[in-house]
Amino acid sequence: MRLDVVIPVYNEQDNLPQLCDRLAAACSQVAEASWRIIFVNDGSTDRSAALIHDRYQQDPRFTLVDLSRNWGHQAAISAGLAQVDADAVIVMDGDLQDPPELIPELVQAWRQGGQIVLALRRSRQERGLRRVGLDLFHRFFRYISDYPIPANAGIFGLLDRAAVAELSALPERHRFIPGLRAWIGFEQRTVLYDRGVRAAGEPKVGFRHLVRLALDGTFSFSYKPLRLMTWAGIFISLAGFATACYFILKRLTGEEHAFMGFTTLVTLVLFLGGIQLIAIGLLGEYLGRIYDEVKGRPLYIVKSRTGL
Repeated sequence: MRLDVVIPVYNEQDNLPQLCDRLAAACSQVAEASWRIIFVNDGSTDRSAALIHDRYQQDPRFTLVDLSRNWGHQAAISAGLAQVDADAVIVMDGDLQDPPELIPELVQAWRQGGQIVLALRRSRQERGLRRVGLDLFHRFFRYISDYPIPANAGIFGLLDRAAVAELSALPERHRFIPGLRAWIGFEQRTVLYDRGVRAAGEPKVGFRHLVRLALDGTFSFSYKPLRLMTWAGIFISLAGFATACYFILKRLTGEEHAFMGFTTLVTLVLFLGGIQLIAIGLLGEYLGRIYDEVKGRPLYIVKSRTGL
């Protein structure tokens, strides 16, 4: 078999030497397989690209796709998948939180019939606000998604040649790889692992980028926010009609004051205005994504390729 490993890289010069050594050792353990590593340099400003070039001179199985600027994590993965021609493709991050030593186990699950093999996180080492946010997102996304997308599954996993072809054919710009991977279907298997800490450096995907990714995943795979606003509108309309009937009844029974003071009016106006602004904001999120898709700009631009 032929095995490709796609790894997006952004300012990972401190991790690359150890990552390359562990990748070579792990891939060499896969029986009867030729392998290749495809690094995607997503606009790094450190020596990441130079280190990969140096590694390529030592071992041509370590190749490089150099993007013209930083296009984002999901776009970098898509750029790597566009270069593969192997029987099976592993996608993983370059910070060593995804252990390369799991590669033989992923390949074994593929050989047993899994066209898509998910690496599910049994545990993770993040702490503080980042950990709370990730846990909340996975729980929220599992509820709100219109498709069965496994929780605690990031990009780490294996894709069969057929699955890669279908995933790469999807034209959308706001990509959420775990969701698209579940959406295309195919026979799926799972492998459990414990997600570790970064080998060196700080996380390159900040909280703001995680929020943006969460919004992309939510609005790309769920209509429930729109349905929620519809039901909220129906509920508020019924509540308003019931309130009007109540005050009309009070007037008909001879009560002069129907409890319509200044505070009540302000509260109702602010409440209804807030609901309307939230609904407009949700529509804007969907409309903005439609606008990006209609423009038809490329998802990424490749500046150069090394070994490909």
